[in-house]
Amino acid sequence: MAPNENAPITEEPGEVGPARRRAARYVVPAAVAGVAAATIGLVPALAASGDPDLPKITAQELIEKIAASDAQQLSGTVKISTDLGLPDLGGLASSLVPEAGKETSGTSASPDAKLMELASGTHQVDVAADGPDKQRVSFRSGDEEYSVTHNGEDVWTYDSASNEVVHGKDDSAHHGGAKDGGRDEEAPKELPTTPKELAEEALKAADETTSVTVDGTARIAGRDAYQLVIKPKQSGSTIGSIKVAVDAENGVPLKFTLLPSDGGKAAVDAGFTRVDFSKPAASTFDFTPPKGAKVTEADELNTREKEAPKSPEGLEEFEGLEDFSGLNVIGKGWTSVAELTVPGGEGFKAPKAGEGDVPPEAEKFLNALGDQVKGDFGTGTVFKTRLVNALMTDDGKVFVGAVTKDALVKAANEAQ
Repeated sequence: MAPNENAPITEEPGEVGPARRRAARYVVPAAVAGVAAATIGLVPALAASGDPDLPKITAQELIEKIAASDAQQLSGTVKISTDLGLPDLGGLASSLVPEAGKETSGTSASPDAKLMELASGTHQVDVAADGPDKQRVSFRSGDEEYSVTHNGEDVWTYDSASNEVVHGKDDSAHHGGAKDGGRDEEAPKELPTTPKELAEEALKAADETTSVTVDGTARIAGRDAYQLVIKPKQSGSTIGSIKVAVDAENGVPLKFTLLPSDGGKAAVDAGFTRVDFSKPAASTFDFTPPKGAKVTEADELNTREKEAPKSPEGLEEFEGLEDFSGLNVIGKGWTSVAELTVPGGEGFKAPKAGEGDVPPEAEKFLNALGDQVKGDFGTGTVFKTRLVNALMTDDGKVFVGAVTKDALVKAANEAQ
């Protein structure tokens, strides 16, 4: 949502909120600070006493604290657990990524495969940062490592399992900062590895359909923290609540927990198990390709990917999804549903065994998601996870949202 630029963000009449000034100064996303203006007067809740015993704080003040946070140096370990109700994506990812050494348009060192793995299971991620030009993210599994290292103008991704490296350039190192605050599209910003990134995205979406409160305190990675709770006010959302543990001293989110509305374990739980806000050693961001590693330049990789087929053999039905048209948003807030038209106006039908060379992992994945439904719109299939669901009708419409199956069917009926 866009921030309310005319409203003060403090309770002092006529005073422009200090968080807004600090947010601009530190290039913190303005939408985060804007949540405080949107919810002022709506969330008078105070932090309850707890362990640790911290001064009381309002939700507005805690959001201001996040927006004003300027901790640019840190190192630590983040534990990310994801349970979206999906089958294990590790096998699916490997079935879609060609074997190393074969003629291919891709490489296992590309971040795409790693992002797919993060969609399920539990992962330990080591992170380090020293300002906008130096970051490092490292995933370890046994003796294997996958890392993304940004040091000045160089961005390196490395997969030890295949001994492959991708080298890219960060042009912002030459031009004094990119549009997004110092990193271009090749910097490792696409990896959602910190609670801060997840928290800021959640706060951007907050509006009058959202309840934001403070609910007690916690001890995270050895540091005192307040608990910020974000909840939809509407029924029909698959999201029950989002809890963000915010460092009481510097305002950095230390833990992000997303609970689905149907109960059970967290769908996403990402938090520091160890964190240090002192300057990391300069050597942390040094990277030299290991001996014998296959090094691919990012420009070359991008060119090969553009020239490569858009879909693996047997999965041709997935081609052209980027050409969906006729976008229409039904509803608002947490229960909004996007309506799109399938290219050619034909219904989407997932490939089945015997209808092409479908990898077993892909077949299992698709079969686990499909659920036949009927309504005023006709018939279709709901592909479901614990958070985002999609209704694909037989006449070529797609309805997608973080809403329940019933809410999708209702939206499809209303669109008739």
